[in-house]
Amino acid sequence: MTSRIVLLGATGYTGGRTAEAMVARGLSPVLAGRNQARLGELAQRLGGLDTAAADVTDAGSVVALVDRGDVLVSTVGPFQTLGGSAITAAIDAGAIYLDSTGEPPFVRRVFEQHGPAAERTGAALLTAFGNDYVPGVLAGALALREAGAGAARVDIGYFITGAGKGQVFSRGTLQSLLGVATEPGYAWRDGELRVEPAGARLRTFDVDGVPQPGVTIGASEQFALPRLAPGLQVVDVYLGWFGPASHAVHAGSRVTSLLTKLPGAARAVEVLGGIATSRVADAPSPEAIASATSHFLAEVFDADGTLLARTHLTSPEAYAITADLLAWGAGRAAEHGVNGTGALDAVTAFGLDELAAGAAEAGIVPR
Repeated sequence: MTSRIVLLGATGYTGGRTAEAMVARGLSPVLAGRNQARLGELAQRLGGLDTAAADVTDAGSVVALVDRGDVLVSTVGPFQTLGGSAITAAIDAGAIYLDSTGEPPFVRRVFEQHGPAAERTGAALLTAFGNDYVPGVLAGALALREAGAGAARVDIGYFITGAGKGQVFSRGTLQSLLGVATEPGYAWRDGELRVEPAGARLRTFDVDGVPQPGVTIGASEQFALPRLAPGLQVVDVYLGWFGPASHAVHAGSRVTSLLTKLPGAARAVEVLGGIATSRVADAPSPEAIASATSHFLAEVFDADGTLLARTHLTSPEAYAITADLLAWGAGRAAEHGVNGTGALDAVTAFGLDELAAGAAEAGIVPR
């Protein structure tokens, strides 16, 4: 029997696209959110789906959404401030949970804090199940399989090429980025997770023959890839969305590190970020993202620094990836369940070959 799918945050930009992707796959999710009028309009446009009222600031309303065996998909961000009630509801119910976050502190919280609680109730938590960071986990796992037992270091790179003029990210994405600006980052170094500011390291990748710089960020890969290859000493994830400005981001990482130690810094950034993003459109410019290509690279090295394997995946723009991956993951989990409980990575939950096939359906394919 197929489990029920509940989509929380359906009226947001990412949520709406995810709802459309689910329906395109023949799924019938329950659309949940706080604006009943907008939910009703979306539900009717998508063929008469069921709706449910829920507000992430009212934990009880979210808990009431989920029963054991359900699949709860959350697209409500920023997750650092708004994501707690959904994940708590999933844990309490022993449900399967997926979300669209790209916020490193929230990802870390899911693996380190919520994961053990989920194991006790039989819940399965798949955080960051979208453009952030399933493609990098997939690329890294494929490269590790090719590299074999000698793998000691993995570098993952995220890049976008060909984006047109205009706004490339949604308001929600920008709010999430600002919301974690003063949070400590992390890295997998010398076989353990260590605190390290975002942007602390800089390197270039060859992206279709063009050198592209990227700066380090916390992500899912630092948790997922050492599980798949326990001998890994280093996992670095590089974000290359800033282009030449990556050098400035790298140089500014020391300032960010100091900000994390100043009382009231987080609140000040939140206020300034609210002012800045209030002038930003809810959705990215269709023209800006229509021609964009996302690139995901994984390079595996041995202990001497010799390159053992390289994987290069590409796909359409980021929001299409996230919507399609969430729709595929939710549908697969509802019909077949997942492998394991607690905080899971995408490869462990579904298997590498199954994940590669699902990602290909979302347009994530080898270069």
